[in-house]
Amino acid sequence: MAPPAFVPVTSSAPCKHVIPPTPVPVDGAGSLSFSNYKLLATILLVPLTILLAAGASLAWYPLVLLFSALPSFAAYNLYYATVALPVRAQTGLPGKPLDAYLTVKDKELAAKFPKKIPMETFCEAYFDEKIDLAKGRDMMDVLEHRYEWASFVFTWGNAKFFLTQWIPETLWHSKKQDEDQVREHYDRGDDFYNWFLGPRMIYTSGIITDTSKPETLEQLQDNKLKLVADKINLKKGDRMLDIGCGWGTLSVHAAKLGAKVTGVTLGRNQTAWGMNKAAEAGVADRVNILCMDYRDIPKQKFDKITCLEMAEHVGVRKFQEFMIQVRELLEDDGIFFLQIAGLRRAWQYEDLIWGLFMAKYVFPGADASAPLNWVIEQAERAGFEVAHVDTIGVHYSATLYRWYLNWIQNKDKVVATYGTRWYRVWELFLAWSSIIARQGSATCYQLVLHKNFNAYDRPQFINRRTKA
Repeated sequence: MAPPAFVPVTSSAPCKHVIPPTPVPVDGAGSLSFSNYKLLATILLVPLTILLAAGASLAWYPLVLLFSALPSFAAYNLYYATVALPVRAQTGLPGKPLDAYLTVKDKELAAKFPKKIPMETFCEAYFDEKIDLAKGRDMMDVLEHRYEWASFVFTWGNAKFFLTQWIPETLWHSKKQDEDQVREHYDRGDDFYNWFLGPRMIYTSGIITDTSKPETLEQLQDNKLKLVADKINLKKGDRMLDIGCGWGTLSVHAAKLGAKVTGVTLGRNQTAWGMNKAAEAGVADRVNILCMDYRDIPKQKFDKITCLEMAEHVGVRKFQEFMIQVRELLEDDGIFFLQIAGLRRAWQYEDLIWGLFMAKYVFPGADASAPLNWVIEQAERAGFEVAHVDTIGVHYSATLYRWYLNWIQNKDKVVATYGTRWYRVWELFLAWSSIIARQGSATCYQLVLHKNFNAYDRPQFINRRTKA
C-alpha cells in the first residue's frame, strides 16, 4: 500500500514559554582556564623528548615535529578536557544518578559508564536505541540536567570524525561536495521539515517582539520577515537577491511588498515549493527561484541582497571570495543583509562537542560559523562597512524550542516515515541547540552592510535603526 499523501501542517504546537526556562544553568571547563602556552609547549617538547629518548640527532627535530604535532595537540586536549575545572562552581544540580535520566539497555555501556557517559557516546548509543530516556522524561528535561550524567570529553569517535571528515571538508568545499551535502540534507522530504518548521517553512531564527507572552512560531517568523524588510529599507521596484532562499518564504514576502526577487538554492524540493508559494500568493511574475550553486549566480546588479544562515555553508576557506562576489552583485547604493550563525569566543568544551555533533549529523560543511569579530573582519576586508549588528541568540533559542515542540507533536508521523533513528537525531539536535543558543554557546548575528564608499548615503540609517 502506498503511503498517504503528505498534507502540510497549518499550525504549530502550543508553547507555554517565551524562551525555554533555565532550571539549572551550569558552566563547564573551557578557554577561560585553558593555556595556549602549555599547549604550544607540549607540541614543541614532545618531539624533543622522543629524540632524546632515542639518542637521535636534533637534525631530525623538524621531521618529528611534523608527524607528532597533531597527535600531541589531540592528546593534550583529550587530557585537559578530562581534568580541567569548570570556569565557575557547578551549583544547583539535584545530585541524582545517571539512571534517573537515562535507561542504559546495553550491558557493556552500563558497566563502562556507571556514573557519567561521554556526550558523543550517549548520542551514538541513543540513536542506535542502546539507551532510552528514563520513564517520564523528555529530551529537553534530560538535557537541562546533562552535567549530572554527561561528560564533555573528546572520544575516539570525535577524533575520527574531525580528522577524516571535518578537516577534509573544511579544506575542500568544491561545488560537487556542497551540492551533495545540501541535496542530501534539504531534499530529504518537505514533510520532514514541515513537521518541525511548521507552515512558514523557514529554517532560520525568528524574532521575539513581545516578552510578556509566548508568541507562536508563525508570529516569530512573521516578525523576522518584517524586520528584514525594514532593515534593508525594501521598496517597491527594488531588485532583490535572496542567497540561500530555502523554501522561498522571504522571497515571496518581498515580492508581495513590490520587489522583483531572485532566489537561489541548491535544493530541488525547495525550488519547487517556493515557486508554488509564489504562484499561490499571486507574485509568480516577481519571483524567480534558481536551483544553482551560489558561485553560478548570474552577474547582474541588485539593490538589496539578503543571505540568511546560508553563508555558514560557504566555508571558512571560501568566505572572503563569497563576500567579494556579493559586493560585485550589489549596487553601489545598495544594502546587504547577512544573518549568520556564530559561536562565542570564550568557548567551553560543551560548545566544541556540540559543534562536532552538528557538523556530523545536522549541517555538514557549515564550518563558517565563527565569533563576531571574524565575520566583521571578513566583511570589512571585502569592502563593506557595517551599519549595525544585532545578536539574536536568545531569539534563536525561542525558535528552536518551538521547532522542538512541533517535532515532538509529530513524532508518530516522523517515525512511520523516516524511522526512529532520524526522529531521535532531530529530537536531540533541536532540544540541545535550544539550550546552546539560550546559554550563549552558539548564537546568530544580523549584520546590515553597505559598500564603504565616501559618497554612500549613511544618514539614511540614523532614524532607521531597527533593533532585533
